[in-house]
Amino acid sequence: MKVALVYNNGVLAGRLTQADQQEYTFRYDDAYFLNPIKPAISLTLPKEKQEYKSPVLFPFFFNMLAEGVNKRLQSRQLQVDENDSFSLLLNTAGTDTIGAITVKPAPDER
Repeated sequence: MKVALVYNNGVLAGRLTQADQQEYTFRYDDAYFLNPIKPAISLTLPKEKQEYKSPVLFPFFFNMLAEGVNKRLQSRQLQVDENDSFSLLLNTAGTDTIGAITVKPAPDER
């Protein structure tokens, strides 16, 4: 199982988990979810419910990844399988993302 911490402007917003290749979960952090001032991390993951499940990596997170030649270069440099989107996300979305959301490995995932 792989676990990532998802931050919105540096504030812990939730956890993204990959149980296997066909089971992904995003769960809003309790404090973040209960704070009415904190926005949803995306329109596709509204704060209407605390947990979302998907058979594929959520499109919101998948779209944070590089494509084409840049993806191949990142895969080679990081020594990560080009088809392992979750690992690529963990290795590339921790800093310098477009927008407020960053994704970092959970401490036990390093």
